Amino acid sequence: MDVKMKGKPLTTNGEIPAKGSQAPAFTLKDLNDQSVSLEDYKGYVVLISTFPDINTSTCSRQTGKFNEMASTLDDTKIISISSNTVEEQKDWCAAKSIDMDLLHDSERSFSKDYGLYVEEMDKTARAVLVLNRQGQVVYNEVVKEMSEDPNYEAAVAAAKHEEAEIS
Repeated sequence: MDVKMKGKPLTTNGEIPAKGSQAPAFTLKDLNDQSVSLEDYKGYVVLISTFPDINTSTCSRQTGKFNEMASTLDDTKIISISSNTVEEQKDWCAAKSIDMDLLHDSERSFSKDYGLYVEEMDKTARAVLVLNRQGQVVYNEVVKEMSEDPNYEAAVAAAKHEEAEIS
């Protein structure tokens, strides 16, 4: 899929999982070096926020904004994923006084399985997915210009819609 970084054309390794498809399973490490898998969130609505580098203004804003918006959600788990090191992620969380599910994709396995790996940068494309309680994709957005923000309102609206669904 074609994306850009500050106007420079880039390509991801594939396509983001389509709406209606089952989200690929994954297991990544959290800030405490504990393994976290998609299966751990079974029964919850899940909003997955991916970004290239926590230490840039747009990525920092995206992560902080979704963390802030989490308070408006009742039964949704928000997961933020980047290819930053655990140390970079811990430093960012400490500086912002944020406690959240922040996972590091050190092997790029998530990025590759979700079609979001940008080899030229060795980074994850900026994207948002919302999964229903059964792990199916109900919303997906790949931000075509990676220096821009995702559509926060649309993603949160999709999560709220799924929260209202009877399972």
